[in-house]
Amino acid sequence: MNIKDRIRTIPDHPKPGIMFRDITTLLGDAEAFGWAVDQLTAPYVGVKIDKVAAIEARGFILGGAVAHQLSVGFVPVRKKGKLPWRTVAQSYALEYGVDAMELHQDALQPGDQVLLVDDLIATGGTALAAVKLIEKLGGHVAGASFIVDLPDLGGLAKLRALGLHVDAICAFEGP
Repeated sequence: MNIKDRIRTIPDHPKPGIMFRDITTLLGDAEAFGWAVDQLTAPYVGVKIDKVAAIEARGFILGGAVAHQLSVGFVPVRKKGKLPWRTVAQSYALEYGVDAMELHQDALQPGDQVLLVDDLIATGGTALAAVKLIEKLGGHVAGASFIVDLPDLGGLAKLRALGLHVDAICAFEGP
């Protein structure tokens, strides 16, 4: 399947010069959605995974499906202030400032093997923050799976430099 044909590109969103890769078209196509979930899951079938952690918001859709396929629990990685109970936080750099993500303090047990899932990796800032959060709770990132990689922005390479097993279903070169 050519999954790139199922992803809509929106020029100049959210600002001029950006080509936004919109996976909502993929999510609305049952065949493409199922295929993508299978591709995100396949490298981890038979691997010890205790939890799937996914990054807000589109990652939740994918992460829940992957967790179901692997028969493991799901952990939401949320923007600061969105989780209702005691949390741990991790800051990360944005283009114009700093933001933070959180996990519930009891989301993971020490030694849990965690698969990180999101729809897209660009610079890697949010994924790297999620890795640090997982590690703060004593978890180990067994791997990371994404639908889209934007290789010119280097996020996948940053995760690989940490020694992580990382997969992306497709890549879009350029802006």
